[in-house]
Amino acid sequence: MQLTDVKRLFDGVVEQIGKVVVGQMELVEGVVVALFAEGSVLIEGPPGLGKTLLVNVLSKTVSCQFRRVQFTPDLMPSDLTGHSIYDMKQQAFTFNPGPVFTNILLTDEINRSPPKTQSALLEVMQEQQVSVDGKTHVLTRPFLVIATQNPIEHEGTYPLPEAQVDRFMFKLLVDYPPPADEVEILGHYASGKDPRRLSDFDLQAVLKSEDVLAIQQAVKGVIVEPKILRYIVDILAASRTWGSVTIGPSPRAGVNMLLAARTIAACRGRDFVTPDDIKELAPWILRHRLRLRPEAELEGESTDDTVRAILEAVEAPKS
Repeated sequence: MQLTDVKRLFDGVVEQIGKVVVGQMELVEGVVVALFAEGSVLIEGPPGLGKTLLVNVLSKTVSCQFRRVQFTPDLMPSDLTGHSIYDMKQQAFTFNPGPVFTNILLTDEINRSPPKTQSALLEVMQEQQVSVDGKTHVLTRPFLVIATQNPIEHEGTYPLPEAQVDRFMFKLLVDYPPPADEVEILGHYASGKDPRRLSDFDLQAVLKSEDVLAIQQAVKGVIVEPKILRYIVDILAASRTWGSVTIGPSPRAGVNMLLAARTIAACRGRDFVTPDDIKELAPWILRHRLRLRPEAELEGESTDDTVRAILEAVEAPKS
């Protein structure tokens, strides 16, 4: 796989998704970049805005295994990872794999389950493996976790553990569509197309699993100059000492920013990373890793406001 092929395939995937998902371009591109960068995604937004639909369409566009798990208050960790069952014939325990053994895993409404079940994904997301009864079971690559959640102020939800939130490469937000996009959505139904029947949209599989792995390898050839590395570190350092921030991003945030910057540069048709790539990615990577002081939240400041202020304060390297 050549770097020149990455943009063509990226555009192809985005085009196919656009046949069904109207608008939400930042969300669509963010999910595809995460797949190419081998990172997980947390999508937050009110119900009914197409979060689950997007992942279903992605699984049709990328020809690989796809599993969906609906998180509920009674979901157990073993319901995700699998469990051992005693085989009477063989007189031994055999492992029955759970739904995490797939390529694309959609954990729908992840904050509907208590922290014990949410934490079952920690090893899966970081190590891409599952440990059960003292044995380690490696997952098949490529592997991508896409979690959706409703805003935590909704009833019946549990905030995600900090350790798990940090393992998501991106947190992407989905909001209500503008009127023009909503008219187009209704137009799909008016013309007889139903997003619940994806066969109505003539979707084509653009990528195979092997292609995704080849892309992940190819983007490692994107050039990242030392001044870009320093720019990433300067942003992280400013985030940790910012006045309205109590908890700043971990070094994992910088690693994710580097990996994602290489990927998005290739998706834009370049073999080098620019400061604008970092600025585009910063909200996706930092918004879930910053904790604001209570007084800042009371004044209506959001993490996105803080990220924008940090980017304005930190001088970008000259090209």
